[in-house]
Parts: sequence; C-alpha cells; structure tokens
Amino acid sequence: MPKLTSQIDIHSEEFAANRSAMMTAIESFRSIESKVREKALEAREKFHKKGKLLPGERLNLLLDRGAPFLELCSLAGYKMHDDKDGSYAGGGSIVGIGYVQGVRCLIIVSNSAVKGGAISPAGLEKTLRVQQIAMENKLPVITLAESAGANLNYATDIFVQGARGFANQCRLSAAGLPQVTVVHGNATAGGAYQPGLSDYVIAVKNKAKMFLAGPPLLKAATGEIADDETLGGAEMHASIAGTAEFLAEDDADGVRLARDILKRIPWNDQLAPAPARTWKEPLYPTEELLGVVPADARKPYDVREIVARIADGSEYLDFKPLYDNQTVCGFLHIQGMACGVIGNNGPITPKGAAKAAQFIQLCEQSNTAILFFHNTTGFMVGTDAEQNGVIKHGSKMLQAVANAKVPRLTMVVGGSYGAGNYAMCGRGLDPRFIFSWPNSRTAVMGGAQAGKVLRIVTEEKQAKLGLTPDPKMLDDIEKTAAEKIEQGSSALYGTARLWDDGLIDPRDTRRVLALLLDVCYEAERRALRPNTFGVARF
Repeated sequence: MPKLTSQIDIHSEEFAANRSAMMTAIESFRSIESKVREKALEAREKFHKKGKLLPGERLNLLLDRGAPFLELCSLAGYKMHDDKDGSYAGGGSIVGIGYVQGVRCLIIVSNSAVKGGAISPAGLEKTLRVQQIAMENKLPVITLAESAGANLNYATDIFVQGARGFANQCRLSAAGLPQVTVVHGNATAGGAYQPGLSDYVIAVKNKAKMFLAGPPLLKAATGEIADDETLGGAEMHASIAGTAEFLAEDDADGVRLARDILKRIPWNDQLAPAPARTWKEPLYPTEELLGVVPADARKPYDVREIVARIADGSEYLDFKPLYDNQTVCGFLHIQGMACGVIGNNGPITPKGAAKAAQFIQLCEQSNTAILFFHNTTGFMVGTDAEQNGVIKHGSKMLQAVANAKVPRLTMVVGGSYGAGNYAMCGRGLDPRFIFSWPNSRTAVMGGAQAGKVLRIVTEEKQAKLGLTPDPKMLDDIEKTAAEKIEQGSSALYGTARLWDDGLIDPRDTRRVLALLLDVCYEAERRALRPNTFGVARF
C-alpha cells in the first residue's frame, strides 16, 4: 500500500503557533475535568468517616490494573442547569468503557460525592446514550450505584424520559447482555428500579437503601413507622425480599463481588476468536497532530496529514484522488484493523458527494468500518453547484451515510457546519461513536456568515417597506448574531449537550480509534443468547 509523505514543516513558526493554540484548547477542557475531580475529593473525609469509598476509588478497584479505560461524556451538562462554574459537570455520573477480569464492559458509577449523584437532564441523556452504546456494541454493564435520584429542580424535565432508561435496561437483559449493580447507598423511589432491573444485585451491608418510599414518605402516606434497615436495608433485600443476590460487607467487598461475577461468567469463552493482527506504527509521531490543524479555521490543510499520523505505517490507498480533491476517501489500517476514511479538504461538491456515496457502498460491500474526519463549511453553494445537482448528489450521500450498516466512527477535528455535519455522520446520523478535538466547532454556519445573512435580510425587509435602515442597528444585528453563533458552536458547548461522546487530546486519536474499532469488530463476532423478557426475579 502506498505511504503518505507529510508536506508540513514541523519546525516552522506556523506549526508552532498551531501547536500552541491546540495546547491551550486541551488545557481548557482538562482543567474543567480536574475541577470536577477536585470537587469530589472535597467529600473524601466525609465518605471515609462513614466507612465508604469515593466513587472514583470504587471505580479504580473495579477496573483491571493497567488496562485502558475510555471515559465517555465527561463534561455532560457543563455550565447547564445547576452547574455554574463547571465543577458539577458530568451529569452526576462517571461512565466509560473498561476491562473487568479481562471482560470489556460499559461501566456507570454514580458520582455521589458531587450533589449526591443527583441526575440532571444532561445526566439522564448521558445515561440513555451509554445504554445505547452498550446495546450496539454488545457490552455487559456494571453499575456502582448511589444516587440522590432525580434533581428535583428539574424533575419535570426528566420524569417522562426517565422511563426510557428503565426500558433500556429491560431490553439489554432480554438481548442477553448481563447487568451487574453494586448498591453502595441510596437507591430510592424510581432509583430503586435501576438495581431491580439488573441481572445481578450486590447490596452493601448497613449502607444500601432500596425502597420505593422512604420512612418519612411512608409515614406521611400511610402512617406506618419503619426504620431504613427494616424497610429497605441490604440484609432485608438479601434475606427476605430477594432483590439482592449478594450481600457485601463494605464498598470494597461489593466491588470484589462484582469482579468475581464477571470472572465466573464465561463471557469471553463464547466469543469467536479474532484474526491475528500485526502492524507498524505510523511514520510520523502522533505528537505532531498538535500542529497539523491551523489555528485559523479559514486556512486550508490536507486531511491526509492527519491520516499519515494515525495509519499503520502511514500506509494509505487514496480512492479517486483525481476526482474532486475536496472530499478525501481512502483505505487504511489502524492496529491491524481495516477501515475506510472520509475527510474534508473543503466544501462538499456534487462530485465529492457522489464519490463519498460510492465509497460508503464499497465499504458496506466489504464490511469495512468507516471513519469520518470533519472539517467542512458544508455543501458547496452557487449556480454552478446547483446546476450540477448538489442537492441530488448530497441527498444520495446522506442516504448512504444513514443506511450503512458497517460501524461508523466520527471525529470532529475542525469545523462541522450546516448539512456538512449531517453528511459527514454527525450526531443526528447515529455514528457508533463520535468524539471531538477541543478546537472543533459545530454550527449551522459560521458566526460571521450568520451575522451577514441577518444583516442582508433586515436591509431587504426595510427596503421593501420603503425605509432606510439605520447602519448602527444593522451593525448591532450583525454583531449580536455572530456572537451568539460563535458562543454556541464551541467544542465545550457541544460536548456539554452530548453532541459528541467526549473531547479528546488529538495525540490520543490513534489509540482511541483503535479501541473503538476493536469494540465494534468484537461486537460483530459475538453471538448473544437473547430471551423474551429479560432475566426476572420471582
């Protein structure tokens, strides 16, 4: 396979400036993640005095040492709802894909050290998203549960959709995907159904509380007086109600039991063996990805420069390279796994859309996963583009993207504007996974462009009324519109609203893609043992 040759001067001032801008963007989102962890650490003494572990400590005990853990949606809800400064970001949970006893799992940890793990609207959306990931990729789910339940300030925003989380649990069980829950503390009202709908429940002695109505509500509703332990304690659920299969002595013992369950299930024994894979590292260091993308989004660059730093041996087979260079398609391997790639060197033209649609069909034919690297202003506009069928060919590209059954992985590495976001498999087209670089921007159009559009529309409207528009008024309209679009297009704004599955350091792109491709290809090899209604307790 041909090897890519980089045309970038890594010693140039431009490269240094690009690198500096990217490092600033990385430090920005990493500092917010650190702020969330620091907020949780403030509760350490309180937790330890109660004989409990912090959520992060529970997670560390659960995971296999030295194995990768990919956190998902770490900044969900950033500066939304009750989060004023970013310290409450995350939606009340820590979630990710990790390994437990060699089994790759979807892991959900209630972040009870921050606002009691209360679930905000963004937190609910995060839960629904990771449940979708578990289903699509055939991953067992382990939950370390302790939550104050729904954030009552936003209960009306999450009540109806909250049922979808329970429905997903029912369907995961029916699909043959094991769900293991350790109840470390409160699981009350609707939250009691989360462990109840799990296939294996471990309750921590003297800590777990599972009931539909706690003692105060019970007394108010019926007059009955009961203490926590009698009403919904761990020992009661393990010995009388039968809601819990296992009784743990403390948090660490609960995690140990969860690991033991995964060890006893022959999950990986039932997996068809993977083909042997060997590979060479890229010819160019992944560190150089920091300076590949221009700090000025208006400056073009060749997406192949990214490919050269993530592809095995920097080998890449360009597909139709002479037929529209603005939409780049080609074949490569990442850690021995075959994939196609579609990237942008400019707007999507009629030819580019037709090229991409054909390429997607070829990937579908050969069962090859597709990577999408976003950096586009959208579809080409103008008389020439319209007369050459940009709507027709763009529609065919969208049809191909929407209906492809092969895994589709999306990386937003620059701008992702207008219908170009859709055609390049943005969130609305349901990619298997979608991540963003911290410099990326997603919007219907650029801020400056939006401001000019509104200015022109206002001028034309005033002219039709026979009025002379006030230049200052037009300036204000243009400026306000541009600022609003810019503020709502940043990577932080998008990841807070789960437009992606998280922000990543560009240097981690190859490792993240390798893990995700392996997740996708493993799911294809795995045969499940579904049943009609899911596992139930009788």
